[in-house]
Amino acid sequence: MPILCRVTRGDFTESIHVVFAVAVDENGKSFFSTGDPHYLTCVRSALKPFQAAAAIKAGAVDAAGFSDRHIALMCASHKGEKEHVKTARHMLEKLDLTVNDYECGAHYPSDKGTRWRMIKKGEKALALHNNCSGKHVGMLALAKHLNQGIYNYTRKNHPVQEMIFTLLQEYTGLEKIPTSIDGCSVPTPFMTLTTIARLFQKLGTGSYPELKRAYNAMVKHPFLISGSDTFDTLFIETMKGRGVTKIGGESIRGVSIKKADGGCIGLALKVLDGNFRALSPATMRLLEHLQLLDKKELSRLERFSTIGLKNHNQINIGRIEAMVDE
Repeated sequence: MPILCRVTRGDFTESIHVVFAVAVDENGKSFFSTGDPHYLTCVRSALKPFQAAAAIKAGAVDAAGFSDRHIALMCASHKGEKEHVKTARHMLEKLDLTVNDYECGAHYPSDKGTRWRMIKKGEKALALHNNCSGKHVGMLALAKHLNQGIYNYTRKNHPVQEMIFTLLQEYTGLEKIPTSIDGCSVPTPFMTLTTIARLFQKLGTGSYPELKRAYNAMVKHPFLISGSDTFDTLFIETMKGRGVTKIGGESIRGVSIKKADGGCIGLALKVLDGNFRALSPATMRLLEHLQLLDKKELSRLERFSTIGLKNHNQINIGRIEAMVDE
């Protein structure tokens, strides 16, 4: 049975979101699943730590003089807050590039306060505000380092993307990886939930130097990974080096959690209808069910377990809660 996220209005169920999830152990073997563990889905932005790993492994990060802060932003789906934009701009300056070299497109920040202030001032959205700006400047760094030209670095046949997918093949053992185009225009792979869970298991093992640097950068700078009042940032802060998580478009998430004995567990979750409101409660219910968090960690993240719903008059009218079939 899948995880079910129940949306209530009063005491009545109004909607239900279906969530598939997989957990793999330190050997990459599935020890728990809900729904179909072989469900094929798009990885979207959950892939960012692994895309960043390609630039790290190739030496592009060190050649550019990027710090852990910069690596963290390469792994991020940020809200376009001041610190995110400032960090992305600094990375461009290090590469002697400008915002015009981005191929991710522009959108206003998802952070409401930042977005409203920009609109009020009549400021235009820039590619720097794009939630993928860190990932893209990492790809630009790799393009410069390979000396193959930065133009069309988002195309599947560009050496940047070829290097990323060669590394993904190494991590997954897959000969062919189907792809489509992500919201920021780069190729995005389709993989089974089990494969995604195995990727996140590898992320936390420390066995791959490039993944270890990406993991540690996320741990050191959790705010850059997402931003104010977000699950990814608060989860990484709460885990204090013991775990990281990365969300992706259409409600996909990967989680890496280190065990006390030195092993590492990988998780992958997908809300089938793509609705983000179900993802955090489902993630928390899975973590609780598998007893992967201690009491202190559960307490700090408790507000994500059940999401209260209010109407426009701020009257409590329902909740979102997740259930795992026992």
